[in-house]
Amino acid sequence: MNSILIVEDNDGLREIVAEAISDRGNEIIAAASAEEAFSIIKEKSFDLVITDLKLPEADGMAVLEAVKNTSPDTEVIIMTAYGTVDTAVKAMKKGASDFITKPFSIEQMRVLTAKIMSQRALKEENRNFKKITSRVIVGNSAKIKEAVDLAAKVADKEVIILLTGESGTGKELIAEEIHKRSRRGTEGALVKVNCAALAPGVLESELFGHEKGAFTDAMYMKKGRFELADKGTIFLDEIAELAPEMQVKLLRVLQNMEFERVGSEKTIRSDARVIAATNRDLKQAVADGVFREDLYYRLNVMEIHVPALRDRKEDIPELVSYFIKKYAEFGGYRVKAISKAALDILMKYDFPGNVRELENLIQRILVTCNNEVIAPEDLPYEIRSNTAKEIRAGLENEVEAFERQKINGALTKSGGNKAKAAEILGMNRTTLLAKIKKLGIE
Repeated sequence: MNSILIVEDNDGLREIVAEAISDRGNEIIAAASAEEAFSIIKEKSFDLVITDLKLPEADGMAVLEAVKNTSPDTEVIIMTAYGTVDTAVKAMKKGASDFITKPFSIEQMRVLTAKIMSQRALKEENRNFKKITSRVIVGNSAKIKEAVDLAAKVADKEVIILLTGESGTGKELIAEEIHKRSRRGTEGALVKVNCAALAPGVLESELFGHEKGAFTDAMYMKKGRFELADKGTIFLDEIAELAPEMQVKLLRVLQNMEFERVGSEKTIRSDARVIAATNRDLKQAVADGVFREDLYYRLNVMEIHVPALRDRKEDIPELVSYFIKKYAEFGGYRVKAISKAALDILMKYDFPGNVRELENLIQRILVTCNNEVIAPEDLPYEIRSNTAKEIRAGLENEVEAFERQKINGALTKSGGNKAKAAEILGMNRTTLLAKIKKLGIE
């Protein structure tokens, strides 16, 4: 149901407008003057205000201004006589949604109102979509702050950056943050390429572009990602997966930022800042002979390591709260929080998929949980059972440590005589020998 304010000094016209929109289940409030409307607007916000342009005392422009000052997202329709259309157009420049000229029929007002409210619903949906798709770096642990602070320091420095870390840690988010904070964030685009997703031949065309007729399916000229990233940033994700022949071509581009489109001899220059990312150990890849050493050193001007979630577990409570708020509001889910017991289980889990795994987990729980607070039983079995295994392993370690201490003490007292040590411990020699071997006691 929409809340609508009608501001019209003419009783008959006010009733016509109310009749036009009353059958849509709307909450309708009427005001006979701008002054009355001002008082109402102070107390209540509206989805839509329909106001006459000419009113006693203050006019419809003043109503528009008052509405936009208190509730910028409220839609406003201006009713105007034919001779004041120019003024109505000025009102639209100041934030009015549309205007309608008098005289008008009930159907005309009904159609216009429906159109405006449909547009409003679409804008609201877009706002919610932006909320759900927006991504921020969450966490206050020393390790993530170190990565974020270093990213902020190098954002405006024209150096190649290599982001390292496991899959799902947020390397792409760091790349987005660097681009946003740099001058390139306002001058050019952040162009992303997943080097592992495309075959070498396709990747060459994707990175450098191609001319029409360069190969069978080249029906038109296409600019490559380096060209599109001119004045901006190109993000090369999973750089370790580049085929040897592509490594050679990329090295040349990084050296002088020059390249040719596939099927062309014309050299193109690009002023693109390069950020690369990998979840593999590039030094080891160089040692194994699968990654060029010269390309490695060209890329590794400034390395930023993004920590695994298991290395910053103190951020899990904040991440969980953030994901619950982000997805519950948009999806209309009941969940508002997580219980301490459930959170304790998550804190003991190592999250091999890192933040991405935690995010997907929360989305899954929101769908299946029937209560406002997430309880341990709402967590997937594999996470609950993993925690139970960890507890058992912890107890076993404590028992082994205790046994090691007692056996070492007995061996010391007996001067290394295992028979006497077994007697001190109250066990037979065979059992003691088996425990010494199991615990690795020398």
